[in-house]
Amino acid sequence: MPTDASTDAAVPTPPAPSTPPTAERAAAPRRPIDRSIVDGPLGPAVWKLAWPSVVTNVLGGLQGIIDHAMVGRFVGYTANAGVGVATQLWIVVIVFVMSVFTGMSVLVARFIGAGDTDQADRVVYQAFLTATAMSLGVLAPIGWVAAPYLLDFVNATPAVQAQALPYFRAMMAGSTGMLIFYMLGGALRSAGDARTPMVLGIVMTALNVALNIVLIGGIGPIPALGTLGAAFGTIIATTLVAGYAVWKLWRGGWAVHFPRHHGFAPDWEIIRSLFRFGLPAGFQGIAMNIGGVLLLRFIGSLQQSAAAQAAYTVSYTELFALVTWTGSALMGATAAVAGQNLGAQRPERADRAVYTAARYGVSVAAALGLLYFFIPGTLLGLFGLRDADVVAVGTQLLRVLALSGLFITVALTFTGGLQGTGDTKSPFYISIISQMVVPLTICFVLQQAGLLYPIGIWLAILAGHVTRAALSVWRFRQGKWREIEVSLAPAT
Repeated sequence: MPTDASTDAAVPTPPAPSTPPTAERAAAPRRPIDRSIVDGPLGPAVWKLAWPSVVTNVLGGLQGIIDHAMVGRFVGYTANAGVGVATQLWIVVIVFVMSVFTGMSVLVARFIGAGDTDQADRVVYQAFLTATAMSLGVLAPIGWVAAPYLLDFVNATPAVQAQALPYFRAMMAGSTGMLIFYMLGGALRSAGDARTPMVLGIVMTALNVALNIVLIGGIGPIPALGTLGAAFGTIIATTLVAGYAVWKLWRGGWAVHFPRHHGFAPDWEIIRSLFRFGLPAGFQGIAMNIGGVLLLRFIGSLQQSAAAQAAYTVSYTELFALVTWTGSALMGATAAVAGQNLGAQRPERADRAVYTAARYGVSVAAALGLLYFFIPGTLLGLFGLRDADVVAVGTQLLRVLALSGLFITVALTFTGGLQGTGDTKSPFYISIISQMVVPLTICFVLQQAGLLYPIGIWLAILAGHVTRAALSVWRFRQGKWREIEVSLAPAT
């Protein structure tokens, strides 16, 4: 596997204070940086960042569950399939922008670990500028125009497309608020504050629930908007929370904020660094989600494809998300702890943090796996799935995912260790192999042999997760991440 070449100059050292007194008085006091991440016991340090992130991910994911549960009850399972297909495509489109946040997190964690809060603030502001410009100026218009062609590509039936198209277009046009929320969460977690994103996530989810109740089913003079109402609820809730976040970042008082004394124009050196570390993660996300889209294409070729797509949407993208939300939260926590400790020149602590996080993740995945295996019908019923074909296929998938969750959790925590220390290229190569080559080859061979049934696709997913876990552990144990260095020129 190719080695990481993302090296620059030396690890940054704390600069002399350069903020003018007037600028400091104009902003609220900065929240103190939590140094226990680099000085205290590792287990509590990982858990301190992980548990708020798990809550944030679970609450944020509840928005999707609420969307599915409500549209399934008010519209039917074609709406579940429509929202699921549209969401998969939407993620593919925005994941490139979100790669900037991975680059931001690498830099922020390293600078915070080295005690350089000024450089961390500069990085956060430039990430905000870059993501906003790309979401409004590039992805929204392209996503709007390409939506019908993408839905055709995944073999969505006309009934599913009728539900998916307005949802997808609305989410693309209104995605800026959610991107800002993700940016804020990544920045604060990398600086050691995972509780603030959790609180904002709770508020955002509560708003989304209230808006969905009104907009999906309709209340009084407000008509029932179905899947489009689900999109509007998410857009309004995320935009309101993002507006507050931008105001707070400007006013100050969090662990990071927008710098007031470096100007507000784009800083191309920082933006290049964001993409240098972030683009491999973006390509990784694109590869993973293209793999998901191609799996949808195989599922769409099955007999009773709408039922199979609905089962996949609820079982994999919603119920299995309880595992991936936990794993993703641990990935973010691991990245922050490993990055800060490497910035503080303590690589052995970075190494141990990854194994600590993996143990936490496997415990949660095992508990959830028992539920998937023993009560799949009950879980599917929560989403209004009563059709016999959908329940049969969904039960089959959940029982495979009961085992798969153990491997994807390990993969995610070790990916966090690699990315947090600056090795963002290796996870990209691993994703190509595990999320595209392995499962899609299995599906293709089965299809050519005339043996492509749902269980074959579900086992292909399991094979991909096993491969990803094995390669991620192997790459991390090589220790190449210890040699990666980052720096920025001092602010003028």
